[in-house]
Amino acid sequence: MKFLFVHQNMPGQYRELIQWLAAQNAAAAEPIHEIVFLTQRRDVRLPGVTTLSYQPFHEPKKDAFGLSKDWEAAAGVGYGAVRGMQKYEKDTGFRPDIILGHTGWGELSFFKDLWPDVPIIGFFEYYYNMTGGLVGFDPERPPNPQTPYFNRGRNAVPCLNFGVVDRGHVPTYWQRDRFPKLYHDTMYVCHDGIRTDKLGPDPKAELRLGRLDRSLTREDEVITYVARNMERARGFHIMMRALPDIQRVRPNARILMIGGSETSYGAESEHPGGLRGEMEAELGERVDWSRVHFLGRVPYDSLCQIIQISRCHIYLTMPFVLSWSLLESMAMQATVVAADVAPVREAITHGETGLLVDFFDPAALAAQVAEVLAQPEKFAHLGPAARAHVVQEYDFLTRCLPEHIAQINALVTTADPVQI
Repeated sequence: MKFLFVHQNMPGQYRELIQWLAAQNAAAAEPIHEIVFLTQRRDVRLPGVTTLSYQPFHEPKKDAFGLSKDWEAAAGVGYGAVRGMQKYEKDTGFRPDIILGHTGWGELSFFKDLWPDVPIIGFFEYYYNMTGGLVGFDPERPPNPQTPYFNRGRNAVPCLNFGVVDRGHVPTYWQRDRFPKLYHDTMYVCHDGIRTDKLGPDPKAELRLGRLDRSLTREDEVITYVARNMERARGFHIMMRALPDIQRVRPNARILMIGGSETSYGAESEHPGGLRGEMEAELGERVDWSRVHFLGRVPYDSLCQIIQISRCHIYLTMPFVLSWSLLESMAMQATVVAADVAPVREAITHGETGLLVDFFDPAALAAQVAEVLAQPEKFAHLGPAARAHVVQEYDFLTRCLPEHIAQINALVTTADPVQI
């Protein structure tokens, strides 16, 4: 089968699927798939995958009209993407049997005009509403009177793409339910998939930090917090405000903070040191900073080691897209204390597979974390139950892959079905 993947940040949500397809080729006497990935990145190469880079054909000016700026950018991205594939088809004769791509940036918007008969499965990540999601959730950052109009403008891109794709794909029911009910029957719900066969607990795991004269292990009171970026959407400010109470009652605890210092979602902090600088200034000497370790972004293997030595893993998020890191931590049998918000409740049941606390209550977060540190045996059942749940509902090989392949095979008429 000839696959075309389209995602500006390769491999994105297709990390596991594309590697599995490439592995099928590697295991066969002759390649059974032709795999092409169209992306804006130029620094990623995957074995068995042809990577094509494209650039947006047009970008809006800084003073472009705000309500149409997202669509203007998406149109430039979409046209740049389709022109890239036009050239590749002319040069090589490649015509895919199926296209899989992210709809959020407009990359898929014009592919039906290039290949009307080629089926497309579009990944739909988020639909902006005034309630139930990021917008209006944080009372410290209330929406302004123009926000409803900007939300509507942002949604123009996914709404257009519902007319482009043959099938929509969303990872969770919470994400699906953000979209208008009109579109629900056109989407299937299935997570990208977690390789639970490669993730698990490791009682021998240890971690060496530069400022310590010994390695940290599971015998230590290690608290972990992970986010792609340490920002409000992922509860970094709440995490920081919980530190004084945690340290007061657990003087031996060490807090490992993993993530970048940029802003992915929402407005940036006006503090010159970013949100981290803002929170450090707010907390001052109330925190023993010698016991807080900001590790930045770490290699994946190191991230797994960090989770494997964690006695309590904290996952905070406003109502937004569920992070892979939560499910991966659960697969490694972490004892998770998480924000009690709708997308998290889809993955965690309080007292069974993790512990949930009010997002806006740093004192409650600190109290729950302190209890986990003090009485690990009381919560020892949570980690194994969390792993069992992730294996059942989110495992790539046994749960997610069969569904994705079934959806692909149902649409393709120009090639033999993919076999698992």
